Amino acid sequence: MTISFFIGGARSGKSISAEKYTLSLGQDPIYMATCEISDDEMAQRVKRHQDRRDKNWTTILTPLDVSDEIKKLGAKEPILIDCLTLWLSNHLLRNNNLEKKVDELTNTLKNSKSDIVLVSNEVGTGIVPDNALAREFRDNAGFMNQKIASVSDKVYWVVAGIPTRIK
Repeated sequence: MTISFFIGGARSGKSISAEKYTLSLGQDPIYMATCEISDDEMAQRVKRHQDRRDKNWTTILTPLDVSDEIKKLGAKEPILIDCLTLWLSNHLLRNNNLEKKVDELTNTLKNSKSDIVLVSNEVGTGIVPDNALAREFRDNAGFMNQKIASVSDKVYWVVAGIPTRIK
């Protein structure tokens, strides 16, 4: 069982890199999608992601309950979770306890028997956001990414479609 973490900026190629890596771990991977389709633009993004995956992938839609889904699966094929920043945003907008949710996820990852690959955005390298909600999201994403990286066996920084192992 290994935990691998792919992190990078928007449109950096992190999802494609994580998908390729996940396929190297097993032929029938599970894709945990955390997004909620709330408009046409998001629906198009989801469709692009789906179109590039072959039919060997099993997709589970889980905008909130990632830990529970990992536990239900047990030790099966590799799991790709894409993406943690959407998952965090879903909890933030529901006023859930983010620290508790992140701690629950890191504990689940440490105790899982599956190979798990996670994708997240690095959002803290730009300017300080001008509103409280955006600053709260940025800060919590940074703390989440640190915690996920700390329990990961491998961490990849993705820039311009090039994954570079940093841990």
